[in-house]
Amino acid sequence: MFRLLLFLFGFILMTIGFVFDIIYLNLLTFGYSFLEYLGYIFTHIECLYTLIGLFIILVVFKEKRHVIHK
Repeated sequence: MFRLLLFLFGFILMTIGFVFDIIYLNLLTFGYSFLEYLGYIFTHIECLYTLIGLFIILVVFKEKRHVIHK
């Protein structure tokens, strides 16, 4: 149950981050280069929610390895 809630939390964070990433794509129409855009989104926490959410989801899906002893 905890893993499901953690997955949902990570998914919500990723969704919020993607929304802001897409909104900030409008900066490209104002003359920003793509590298300036990347620099901008990596300095704002609402855009970093995408990476934080992805990290949480990857931790949830990390497979536990069971060792079988003979």
